[in-house]
Parts: sequence; C-alpha cells; structure tokens
Amino acid sequence: MKRIAVFASGSGSNAEKIAKHFTDSEIGRVTLVCTNNKKAGVIDRMKKLGIPVYIFTQEDLENGNVLSRLRSAKIDFIALAGFLKKIPSDILKAYERKIVNIHPALLPDYGGEGMYGMRVHEAVVENGEEETGITIHYVNEEYDDGEIIFQATVDIDPEDTPEEVAYKVQQLEHSHYPGVIESLLQELDD
Repeated sequence: MKRIAVFASGSGSNAEKIAKHFTDSEIGRVTLVCTNNKKAGVIDRMKKLGIPVYIFTQEDLENGNVLSRLRSAKIDFIALAGFLKKIPSDILKAYERKIVNIHPALLPDYGGEGMYGMRVHEAVVENGEEETGITIHYVNEEYDDGEIIFQATVDIDPEDTPEEVAYKVQQLEHSHYPGVIESLLQELDD
C-alpha cells in the first residue's frame, strides 16, 4: 500500500477527489495533505475525511522541515493539486519521478510562473482557442516543465466565458487525475 501526500493551496476539490478515489484501494491511500495556506478550503475537506493536514511555512519548505515530515509519514508518492509554490530540490531528489502535478491547460502552452487557475482560462479564451484541457506531468525545478504523462482535451465554444472553461477543465481534472495517479502507483510496484 503506497502512502500518498497531496499538496494543495486552495479549495481542495482535486485533493478530495484523489482521497475518495483511494478510500477502498489496495494500491494506495492519501495519508497526508500538506498546505502552505492556513485558510485553504482543503483543510476542512480533509478534516471531514479524517486525513491529517500539515500546514507549513515557506521557511519550512526551504529548510527541510517539509521533507522531514514526508519521511516521518513514510510518504511514497506526492500529488500536487493546486499547489502554487516550487518544490525545493531536496524534495525533488528524495521523490524523483514520484511527484506529479496537474495543470489546467495543454502544456507547453499556458504554463509557467504565474499561470494558474483563472489566469489560464482567461488567456485561453482571450486567444480564441478552440480546445483546452489538462496536463498531468512530473514535477521538476521549473514551473510546468516536467515530462508530460497524460493530457485530455475539451472543446471550447466561441461564447464560453473563462468561468465556463474553468468548469469544463475541472470536470476533466476530477475524472482523470485520480486514475492517472493510480496507474503511476501500479508502475512503482513493477
């Protein structure tokens, strides 16, 4: 049984979908949620599911405290779900090819520092794109730059607002991210 940590900074809808997906799984379980936002909605969502939440500071992230917490919790795999900070090199080295992120666009387009959430959807609509989607990728030292694992697309109607695009993309995230994580966990055993 692989122990999964989810890093989230916001409402936590993806973290909740991942946690619920693995509730009865023999492959893995979300055993820790880490957040750098003491007001994040993910905290209440995880409390309702009985999953421990570790709230940390930027200093904790940089000085090794977060890595120590991951090690003490015997974490095998990390999924970023709306986490907006760079992962430091000590964690990247300890969890090489065991940290994934989901991005609300088809990378390499609409990625990089500052491109997250509604900013992405606004840019996609503003540029008149006919489709958008999600990208699940390994995490490296740069924002949204790691090897792509999976992409899924959704059509954009010409009259779609950024909010409507966000909803469509979130449906893709919720339907694909937990299953992709499960597949990656299975590969760890091979």
